[in-house]
Amino acid sequence: MKEKLRNFIFSELIYHENPADFGDDEDLLEAGLDSMGIMRLIMFAEKTFGVTLPDTEIEPENVRSLNALQHWIATAGKA
Repeated sequence: MKEKLRNFIFSELIYHENPADFGDDEDLLEAGLDSMGIMRLIMFAEKTFGVTLPDTEIEPENVRSLNALQHWIATAGKA
């Protein structure tokens, strides 16, 4: 899951010289992930992983890092 997210983010949303070196806990928002990117990322995750990510759970802490994204997708709607 994490590698699919990483590939999408760094091929479609954020330029990074070497995405493989971007740490799983590094801040995607500081790296340039903006609100349009977040929406595209959510649509990608829902389609790719067959989940529904509730609008009420769209919070910076859920999209701030690859680890946070993975956790959110794995637990979406289970709060």
